[in-house]
Amino acid sequence: MTAASATSPSPTPAAAAPAASSGTSSVTSSVTSSVTAASVYDPRADRGWLLRRPWILIGRLSSVLWQLGSLTLVLLVQGRSQDAGVQRRLGQRILATLTHLGPCFIKVGQALSTRPDLVRRDWLEELTQLQDNLPPFPQDVALATIEAELGAPADQLFEEFPDYPMAAASLGQVYRARLSDGRWVAVKVQRPGLDRILRRDLVLIRALAVLVAPVLPLKLGVGLSAIIDEFGRSLFEEIDYHCEADNAERFAALFEHHPEVTVPRVERVLSGRRVLTTSWIHGTKLQERRTLETQGLDPSALIRTCVISGLRQLLEFGYFHADPHPGNLFALPGRTGALGHVAYVDFGMMDSITDADRLTLTGAVVHLINRDFRALAEDFVALGFLTPDTDREPIIPALEEVLGGALGENVGSFNFKSVTDRFSELMFDYPFRVPARFALIIRAVVSQEGLALRLDPDFKIIRVAYPYVARRLLAGDTAEMREKLLDVLFDSDGRLRVQRLENLLAVVEEAGSSPDLLPVMGSGLKLLLGPEGNSLRQRLLLTLVQGDHLHTEDLRALAGLLRRTFTPAKLAGGMLARFNPLAFNPLSSAA
Repeated sequence: MTAASATSPSPTPAAAAPAASSGTSSVTSSVTSSVTAASVYDPRADRGWLLRRPWILIGRLSSVLWQLGSLTLVLLVQGRSQDAGVQRRLGQRILATLTHLGPCFIKVGQALSTRPDLVRRDWLEELTQLQDNLPPFPQDVALATIEAELGAPADQLFEEFPDYPMAAASLGQVYRARLSDGRWVAVKVQRPGLDRILRRDLVLIRALAVLVAPVLPLKLGVGLSAIIDEFGRSLFEEIDYHCEADNAERFAALFEHHPEVTVPRVERVLSGRRVLTTSWIHGTKLQERRTLETQGLDPSALIRTCVISGLRQLLEFGYFHADPHPGNLFALPGRTGALGHVAYVDFGMMDSITDADRLTLTGAVVHLINRDFRALAEDFVALGFLTPDTDREPIIPALEEVLGGALGENVGSFNFKSVTDRFSELMFDYPFRVPARFALIIRAVVSQEGLALRLDPDFKIIRVAYPYVARRLLAGDTAEMREKLLDVLFDSDGRLRVQRLENLLAVVEEAGSSPDLLPVMGSGLKLLLGPEGNSLRQRLLLTLVQGDHLHTEDLRALAGLLRRTFTPAKLAGGMLARFNPLAFNPLSSAA
């Protein structure tokens, strides 16, 4: 849910918040009594809880089946209509159904709203309203929640508190309030009764998903329930605002030295388990390209920032925002080099990735660059997409056909939609599975690509990902990257693989610019001549002397590659572009 946006339309007071009733005291009492310790998702206990309440189970199951069944029937009958009016009404029907079904189903719709390649555009426009344009709950309930959580009424805590929210989403709604020192803040208040609603619906969704798993287009097998459990766990973390405050502060610390990324500051004194107060973000939602351009913002620079910050989260920090939909990302004025400025909000859905998985993913991208599909098959085993006893031999040519064909002659032809389409076929013939721990990672990646596609339908996320990984690898700025670089550059016999180095340099150069070559050359020289380069120098020396012979052909090939890549003309052009940024547009081929 969006935490703040100066450009978000405000609902009218009449539509957004009914006047507080005379029974405010009873509401306050009810809300106060519901303040308990944070809940934990437990599918077995929740199933038992619901089975012991058949009046809730039967009534809710009947409602869900009726509404989803009715929607499915309408889509089957009218879904292929060429009439724009019919399709608009279908989008409205989908929106109304998901909204009526509640938070769990709204979350599914939010994920779909980031995929313009999966959902019709006229439906997409309706689904985007699920991000922060849902019906708000009553104002008196919100005020009672604030008083119960923070120990005082809103008019005592804030210098100015509005009568209606700026935005409402599936789990809560946001108010724009002013503190006594004049600062504006975003106050997020949770919807009432979420704990019970989520438990009830997750039990039903889990049961229905297991039943329909055999007919799904992806062969996920028993892993589907584990993926839903991961989703449930993240939802219960998301409704604990103490946890979200911790997440926001951790995320802000990671991007402290990256001026292109802004994170709102948490006001701890004005926050609780169901109320979260942060600084207000004055920005524009990353939703429509035309809106951004009318404000003088560069969509390509903003996309680049989103993708690179997402890669940093996954491949450097190991801690990532798992819900980067357009309602949670805002464009800000200003630029840092080739990067636009963006702000992240809503840190309820976050997750971590282990160091082992993070390094394996980095290596997998490098193996794609080098089209080393045998090593890529081993990466799939290490990540858990294939079991260790799987025979890799028949899978290697299949991977080459799927990924090699998607990559084409250059990285620009790659997109995740084409790959996932091919993988959905591949998974019926080979024992691929989706590990539960990758559920949120996949969600984050496809949401990121979906957001980029909204702003630029021709965008290819891998065109930014490839150069980013290649530059990190060539810089060797961490011990893990230096170890990975050695694995890439030298084979099992200790011979230098010049072609692989050439592939990495070509990716950096094709990504955009001569300016990119300058830091690569500087980092490479620093690595080669500095104390961190001991292992690299030893490997190069061993390449020269193998057995009783002196081998110089690899070093001659290396010298030739460096002469071709770092020509005086290229380096001079890079220096000129650094002194005069207007002389070169590094985004011309980056998005």
